[in-house]
Amino acid sequence: MSADPQRQLLRHILATLAYRTAKALRGAPDTFADFQAPGGVKTPVRVLAHMGDLFDWALRMAQGSKEWTEATPQSLEQESTRFFTSLKAFDDFLASDAPLQTQTVERLLQGPIIDAVTHTGQLAMLRRQAGNPIRAEAFFLSEIAVGRVGADQAPPKREL
Repeated sequence: MSADPQRQLLRHILATLAYRTAKALRGAPDTFADFQAPGGVKTPVRVLAHMGDLFDWALRMAQGSKEWTEATPQSLEQESTRFFTSLKAFDDFLASDAPLQTQTVERLLQGPIIDAVTHTGQLAMLRRQAGNPIRAEAFFLSEIAVGRVGADQAPPKREL
């Protein structure tokens, strides 16, 4: 298990991303997947598919390849599973002692990781626009644990 503090910080960011993404998706109505916001914004299922692509790419870069691939979006449930699976694979790599091959921690953070963080906020905003907002939360108090990067997250400590 890697003791590198930079990698551990990235892992905490991934756990936070998993927590917030799970919250944005939990309890979404069936119609949410294909909700079309004004202005040609990507549908939630397309946003989530892109997030899965980002973590597939992050892992490939960490392992030495810069190849980008774009998956054809499936159902929201399938894309949710793919996203959390991709996130876990990347987290597992960061937890290992395997060296980063082609990218620095900083580049991984400024590229795919922060891009995914932005899209998690987009999913939360789309929920509101679709008429099914998620509850605000004091995220500072949330039970977020390094390594917990799946859809199954701790319940909110304090929703507002």
